Amino acid sequence: MPEVSTKPVETSSQTRTATMKKIEAIIRPEKLDEVRKAIEAVGYPGVTITEAEGHGKQKGLTQQWRGETYRVDFLPKVKLDIVVSDADVERIIQALIKAAKTGAVGDGKIFVSDVRDVIKIRTGERGDAAI
Repeated sequence: MPEVSTKPVETSSQTRTATMKKIEAIIRPEKLDEVRKAIEAVGYPGVTITEAEGHGKQKGLTQQWRGETYRVDFLPKVKLDIVVSDADVERIIQALIKAAKTGAVGDGKIFVSDVRDVIKIRTGERGDAAI
């Protein structure tokens, strides 16, 4: 059996600065179609969507059903993950805000973080070419 080296191999992507961002948006489930259409309209159809539950500062809500009061601690949400080139970040953020905003508590949040590298599994392309 051949020996396997445990030394890290430096790739060109490890030496360059991040030119991509990951946008994570937590939105109301009923706004998903509007948000999806909005990001497609600005030219970015690649998105991963996950059903989620959570709460912000409001800590859920209190509801009444058939005369009984009950507390819902975790509200249904949808999480969108979008990896974009730095040049596209603001355009995508503005589309997300415009489509997801109702003006009420619980509209959600957008998080932006650096992405060091992206590799397309099928072709092996890296970086912006893999987005």
